[in-house]
Amino acid sequence: EEESQSSFMHLLKTKREARLMGNALAEKDEAFREKMKVIADRWRALHAKRAQLKDHVEKSGRIIQENEKVRILALKIDTKEKEENMQKESELLRAKMKLEALRKEHWKLCKKVQKYSVFKKYLEDVVKISQFEDILEVTSRYKLLVRTRKDLLQSQQGHKELTEQDKLLLEQYRAEKEAEMLQYKSELVQLKLRFDQAQRNILLWETHWADIQNRTSKKTRKLWTIKLAIHDLFQ
Repeated sequence: EEESQSSFMHLLKTKREARLMGNALAEKDEAFREKMKVIADRWRALHAKRAQLKDHVEKSGRIIQENEKVRILALKIDTKEKEENMQKESELLRAKMKLEALRKEHWKLCKKVQKYSVFKKYLEDVVKISQFEDILEVTSRYKLLVRTRKDLLQSQQGHKELTEQDKLLLEQYRAEKEAEMLQYKSELVQLKLRFDQAQRNILLWETHWADIQNRTSKKTRKLWTIKLAIHDLFQ
């Protein structure tokens, strides 16, 4: 009975410890669940914040890229405007220089007009005392005479050049013919020498031919004598 009572007390103690341990485990599990819930909430908040941060970074990157594009475009526009301004300034400088050159040319022409105004007065006097109707007709006739004189001078020059060219060709032809005549004379002298040599050779060969005929005649007579002697001996 004492052992049973002791076992029962031990069992009650064990159950109480188990119940306390279960309560503690339940409390710990509840605390763990609460903690996990808090961690999950924090994790979701962290993911949400991370997503927001990522979105913000992407938006910031796009804004930075757009700002960079805008900055590059602004630099290009500024560079282009500077180039256009430099080109316009250069064109303006050239225009000023051209205007200054035109002013100088105008000033020279004005001086020339003043210088030649006396000739205009002279031409007007010429028109008054001549058959010409106006100064334009006088200048036209003058230009015609100058052109005619120029044509005549060119014609004379051309005739002179042709005459000189004909003389040069004649001298060249004469020199060529004289060279041909000298060559023909030289050939004639050579032919005469060859003819004289041929004449001498003819006399030599005629003498040689006469000697051959003389020897042939002697041999013929000798042969005839031998034939007669042979015939006599045969008889």
